[in-house]
Amino acid sequence: MMELKGAPVANAITEACKKEIGALAAKGITPKLAVVRVGEREDDLSYERGIVKRFSSAGAKTEIFALPEDIGQDGLEEIIINLNSDDKIHGILIFRPLPKYISEARIKNLILPAKDIDCMTAENTAAVFEGNGNGYPPCTPKAVMEILNFYNIGLTGKKATVVGRSMVVGKPLAMMLASANATVTLCHTKTLDLAEECRNADIIAACAGKANMLGADCVRPGKTVIDVGINMVGDKLCGDVDYEAVKNIVEAISPVPGGVGAVTTSVLLKNTVQATSKNPVSRLCG
Repeated sequence: MMELKGAPVANAITEACKKEIGALAAKGITPKLAVVRVGEREDDLSYERGIVKRFSSAGAKTEIFALPEDIGQDGLEEIIINLNSDDKIHGILIFRPLPKYISEARIKNLILPAKDIDCMTAENTAAVFEGNGNGYPPCTPKAVMEILNFYNIGLTGKKATVVGRSMVVGKPLAMMLASANATVTLCHTKTLDLAEECRNADIIAACAGKANMLGADCVRPGKTVIDVGINMVGDKLCGDVDYEAVKNIVEAISPVPGGVGAVTTSVLLKNTVQATSKNPVSRLCG
């Protein structure tokens, strides 16, 4: 069994970004990401620390907008509008979910698509579903694709089953796999005979958000499993796949922790660097 660790993938992406950041620095430009966080959820804070560390190590900048939970719709919209007009900000990331009293639909489409580096806007989402190469795909499904590419796991003609149908991971990942010439089945927690749907696939991507829901009955020898799930069981972090039950059956599997999550911040860096290079206004700003 090959363990598809995220760290080597993340490091390779970061090193490539460093070269691009160096070229931008020669023009007096430093890629900069605005991170907008409402409240202080521990998972948000952990992700934020990872972002700051990744960007700093590569020579890019971050600016954290830590907002109180009672900021209100108008206050948050004003901040987004100001970030849109700030030529020194090249990417905007808003942590989700937002508080229930805030309209996420209004917020996500307020961001300029050119700065939407985690695919919140309708325009960038449409680009993913059209497969036209424009915009920036969501960082987590893109991290899955980076892992498959890094470990030379071919997709053309392969059967891929995605377990999870969220707009954040499952649906865009299905479209990205299809664009890479895989034949994709999109499943979820209500799928009848989910185990058989998974067994029929060459590649499983588990992203339903349910701890250890896929066990030995869902896999067969020769299969590749990418576990996107992040769940707490007691005091331990685990994925959507029962790792211990399947690791001696499948050909390759990504661990949790240390798999997809380890790659996400590097993809965020990559998207921000690309946004910096593409934005003609930004070229004039240090």
